[in-house]
Amino acid sequence: MAEESMSERQLVIFQFAGERYGVNIQDVREIIRTQAVTKIPSAPEHVLGVIDLRDTVIPVIDLRQRLSLEVRAETDDNRIVVVEAHGQQVGVLVDAVQEVLRIQDDRVEANSAIVTTADSYYIEGVARLDEGLLILLDIEKALDRDSEALDEARQPQPEDDAVSEQPALVA
Repeated sequence: MAEESMSERQLVIFQFAGERYGVNIQDVREIIRTQAVTKIPSAPEHVLGVIDLRDTVIPVIDLRQRLSLEVRAETDDNRIVVVEAHGQQVGVLVDAVQEVLRIQDDRVEANSAIVTTADSYYIEGVARLDEGLLILLDIEKALDRDSEALDEARQPQPEDDAVSEQPALVA
């Protein structure tokens, strides 16, 4: 048989909003079940908060909200995909993780002006699979606008009792 092609990519496939998405497996650190998230005051709506994963504080975002898709209630299938983006680990909430898949590059159509806009520059392309189409995401680009918000979410918040004002007395 012919030698294995060097032009393939390995992807983690997940689902939300009824569509399948793939991200480069090299960007994924691990996949975990959802867990309690500590809310961060004044964070953007799609930044759910932070989690403690083996003594590392990791911001968690709702990828549905980040990509302006309809938000839905969490289910038992939800997972947090921990990715490396902008030099830090970030948890990305998805509806379900389906599989790890190798696809040949010749099955990928590059993004085009027809399907992408200035707000969807994070779409790398669309892969044609036997099961249907697969949207390929550049997860770092998808999180670009969040890099500052995620940095702030990781910072310790000032203590409320540090305020030196005295409460007003009611007569």
